[in-house]
Amino acid sequence: MQYTHLGRSGLSVSRLCLGTMNFGPQTEEADAHAIMDSAQESGINFFDTANVYGGTGHRGWTEEILGRWFAKGGERRERTVLATKLYGTMTDRPNESRLSALNIRRALDASLKRLQTDYIDLYQFHHVDRNTPWDEIWQATDVAVQQGKILYSGSSNFAGWHIAQAQEAASRRRYNGLVSEQSIYNLLTRNVELEVVPAAQQYGLGLLPWSPLHGGLLGGVLKKERDGVRRAKGRAFETLKTHQDQIRQYEEFADELGHEPGDVALAWLLHQPAVTAPIVGPRTREQLDAAIRALTVTLDAAALQRLDGIFPGHRTAPEDYAW
Repeated sequence: MQYTHLGRSGLSVSRLCLGTMNFGPQTEEADAHAIMDSAQESGINFFDTANVYGGTGHRGWTEEILGRWFAKGGERRERTVLATKLYGTMTDRPNESRLSALNIRRALDASLKRLQTDYIDLYQFHHVDRNTPWDEIWQATDVAVQQGKILYSGSSNFAGWHIAQAQEAASRRRYNGLVSEQSIYNLLTRNVELEVVPAAQQYGLGLLPWSPLHGGLLGGVLKKERDGVRRAKGRAFETLKTHQDQIRQYEEFADELGHEPGDVALAWLLHQPAVTAPIVGPRTREQLDAAIRALTVTLDAAALQRLDGIFPGHRTAPEDYAW
């Protein structure tokens, strides 16, 4: 396993982050525990979850599954860099969502209880809260740090200017601020290259791409359809119709390279300078093994240029749309 620092922090994390959103709704608890054991055995020490994971009828379910796994002992918690998130609505009561000081306090304590731990390594804001001032957010976060309940702060789904706003407010308070940003980022969806990636690099945030295979569309979807293994449905089907020619070229190029398409997609992200660790969300141990395999894939300059030709990216704003 390869390791790197999370952004400008001194925290060492694996180059792959285990996403747990499927645990509960898609993956039964026993299988989820087996996947987490296998991840640790392979050297993955970075796990990501959120308080809302589990579905509308059972928000918090995924954190509970992790908590029972930690409770098994065997230094499972000590070997894990644990990341969770808050923002989403947990109940229909007021103050049970977003980033008010009150919700930060309550949501954090509830996550700690579900996770059966006394601290969170990386506590992330799942979305920007336009109605809560950053001075309030950072004051509440600083209290949690002083209490020893969290160590680092991160963001998710922020625009570049949101990152700048958060970091400048933290700087005024002489506070460390954000050390990471979670954004959708893959060969098909590269909008973050306009402003989020430059902001993350400027302020020293590690980028944690979610949906690195774009819902499976970069994982050999056309080949799987031909083999009768899996057919794209819903939004994935509509996206496939729009980008079918690109995806066909991509799968053919992966064959030329001698790798599975999903391995190439993850390897491409690992070659991007701002990326700390793509978040992989396996439903099975076989899917986890496939993700780990991508760490062995090296893409040379010619391969990276070819991928840019198939899936054009963005230059930094405003150069992307101006001289």
